Amino acid sequence: MKAFDLTGKVALVTGGNGGIGLGMARGLADAGASVMVAGRDGDKNRRAVEALGGNADTIAVDMAEESGVRAAVDAAVNKFGHLDILVNNAGINIRKAPQDYSLAEWHSVLNINLTSLFVCCQAAYPHLRVRGGKIINIGSMMSIFGASFAAPYGASKGGVVQLTKSLAAAWAGDNIQVNAVLPGWIDTELTKGARQQVSGLHEKVLARTPAGRWGAPEDLAGIAVFLAAPASDFITGTAIPVDGGYAAQG
Repeated sequence: MKAFDLTGKVALVTGGNGGIGLGMARGLADAGASVMVAGRDGDKNRRAVEALGGNADTIAVDMAEESGVRAAVDAAVNKFGHLDILVNNAGINIRKAPQDYSLAEWHSVLNINLTSLFVCCQAAYPHLRVRGGKIINIGSMMSIFGASFAAPYGASKGGVVQLTKSLAAAWAGDNIQVNAVLPGWIDTELTKGARQQVSGLHEKVLARTPAGRWGAPEDLAGIAVFLAAPASDFITGTAIPVDGGYAAQG
């Protein structure tokens, strides 16, 4: 179906070497896109590209550095000739009570989750406007709800949603659609750490999620294809939960 066909499209997925990022990258690759995976761990990047198969490549960069962010965009364009899709997935979390964070820890979370995302959008913009393009920013349930153990993470992910709206309004005239995805509790390395650190989290998630399970990275593949494809050309500035109904519960 042409509305969901990404043949000839080029996607850059930051943090695409595992978890949600790899789940989305798989969806994009299966729909026909060429995919550049950007992440810090070169070995993990290579395993991800092997798993994707087809037309995929990787670059090892530190998304905490502006130079790394811009290098990732340049690598996608240099390898595949252009850029059509940007998935901003790179992110970190540090779990503590609010009063226990150092300012350095606060800045590290905000820098990766929000500032580097903004820089990546800036760097991608001149390429995306050439042919029209799609930006998919990864927020979180913490964009909507508060968590006692994730103050900087929640602040950063709330910022992602508001930044998404601003970019959508600014770049609609360039035929660039900018949307956010708000994953619920997905079974990844990041949330495995949360289950170890936060007592009772597993049971609380299952109790509140109507689907009755944690999400899997592959549950994000479909929304990635939809927001990257022509099917979503008149959708911009949205924030879409992918959470098994978690946000629907009062």
